[in-house]
Amino acid sequence: MDIMLSALQHYAFCPRQCALIHLEQVWQENSHTLLGKILHEKAHNGSRRMREGVKIVTDLELHSIRLGLHGRADVVEFHQSDADWKPYPVEYKKGPLRKNFEPDTIQLCAQAMCLEEMLDVHIQEGAIFYGEAKRRHVVILDKVLRRRTEEIIRAVRQMLENGRTPPPTRMPQCNSCSLKELCLPDIIHLKASSYIKALCEEEQ
Repeated sequence: MDIMLSALQHYAFCPRQCALIHLEQVWQENSHTLLGKILHEKAHNGSRRMREGVKIVTDLELHSIRLGLHGRADVVEFHQSDADWKPYPVEYKKGPLRKNFEPDTIQLCAQAMCLEEMLDVHIQEGAIFYGEAKRRHVVILDKVLRRRTEEIIRAVRQMLENGRTPPPTRMPQCNSCSLKELCLPDIIHLKASSYIKALCEEEQ
């Protein structure tokens, strides 16, 4: 089973969110996702250009047979080193600068691992560009991050093959999730009578 690269980011953020999107095909926009969509559309224009000696390719299709991954990279820069051009993946995120935010670094690392297999190279680092801060955060693709990325890949594959959506769990990131109203993370903490009463009050 091939896994979409975006599923890794979703799972690292919240396994239930990943299942709702990739198992149940549920999606809902909010201000966060709309701004992110606009930023990605700017990056995903399929262009190829040269800037200050760096080749820049956008919307590059990626895949890994070994890891069973596929998807697209926002931007891959190619930096010249001796006679070779070394790929440097850059993932675009809309929010403020978040250093070492695991969902983002996992996605970037998976992209790099796809590029390594496709181009037979080793990639030491990449970057995440945060649109709100208009800054890059450099990510070192070390052994620890690579092991964690492969753990997430295995966990996502197991969840998708089992076809089971994890139950809702209240977490700090719930408030920024576009699926909050569909996921209903607070219901698990409510008595059934309280939930039914709240629904009735909403309909009045």
